[in-house]
Amino acid sequence: MKNVRFGIIGVGNIGTVHVRYLLSGIVKDATLTAVCDNAPEKHPAIRHLVGESIPLFSDAQDMLQSGLIDAVIVATPHYEHPRLSVLAMRHGIHTLCEKPAGVYTAQVREMNACAQECEVVFGIMYNQRPNPLYRKVKDLIDSGELGAIRRSSWIITNWYRSQSYYNSGGWRATWKGEGGGVLLNQDPHQLDLWQWLVGMPVRLRAFCQFGKHRDIEVEDEVTAYAEYANGATGVFITTVAETPGTNRLEITGDRGKVVVEEGKLRYWRLRESETAFNARWQDGFGEPECWEVTLPVAPECSEHHVITANFCAAILRGEPLIAPGQDGIHGLTLSNAMHLSSWTDDWVDLPLDESLYLSLLQQRIATSADKAATSRTLDASGTW
Repeated sequence: MKNVRFGIIGVGNIGTVHVRYLLSGIVKDATLTAVCDNAPEKHPAIRHLVGESIPLFSDAQDMLQSGLIDAVIVATPHYEHPRLSVLAMRHGIHTLCEKPAGVYTAQVREMNACAQECEVVFGIMYNQRPNPLYRKVKDLIDSGELGAIRRSSWIITNWYRSQSYYNSGGWRATWKGEGGGVLLNQDPHQLDLWQWLVGMPVRLRAFCQFGKHRDIEVEDEVTAYAEYANGATGVFITTVAETPGTNRLEITGDRGKVVVEEGKLRYWRLRESETAFNARWQDGFGEPECWEVTLPVAPECSEHHVITANFCAAILRGEPLIAPGQDGIHGLTLSNAMHLSSWTDDWVDLPLDESLYLSLLQQRIATSADKAATSRTLDASGTW
């Protein structure tokens, strides 16, 4: 194989993004050779978007069996991600799944098991992982430069969404349509990066507010507190109803502190570790000498095509994946645990009780309301 032939399942907002960069040729190892969407009323506009030469399917299995594609991008609503990913892998199709991997971890665990059985490349569209800012933070942590992690804090409140946004899709912000709110829709990247950088906690306590600021079923504001095996702690704060919002990640270690905010990385390095200083210092007030160090960091980049290019390199040349599909369960575990903690008004130990979570989710799905969507579709120009 010299070039990866891609199909896309689901040509909605994010599916359209994938269509456009694949058609542009920016991913040199990839070609768009088929698309699929199960909403026939969207087909005229999709046809206008992709042109006359690319086959357009209504059924995913038909596309997967067509012989036209080597790989697929799954870009449907959340609940369908595991089912369609498994279907693709069972057909020997390399699979790149949009975030989140699914709605609940038991569902995603089955997807990961399938990926291990099938000899295909499986990735997830965590397009924040290639961002040089976060890669530099990971390097500081993994190399030991920052020392043992003491505390992490992520305030991610620049996800402002109006009521009209939620009214634009009948599936949006419902338990049966989306499976969650800000944690499932807006925050999967940050939850993934949080655990990618500092690891998974051993337990957490969360306070989710459901429909506090918007007329929706699911969470629109969350504050969570996490504890880790080494004694470190972490806080995650998010909402869709603040403006201006903040996106600030702060991680403190035994040897310094790093902050990512407004597209910049700041690093304060202790000349000696806090532990060593505390052991020797006998003069009461005082603290270790600290330097703010300027680090070389490439310009911020979080484009989807970077993950797709890496996915192609894994298929064609065996290069390691930036975002392996099996990693999708970790960030989802955090969001499931936050829901469960709020539903039970208690701490949640990890690994979480998946059967209890699913039972409580199904109760909410059973009472989830149907809602009419405000008309918003892909128009003839290929825009939303």
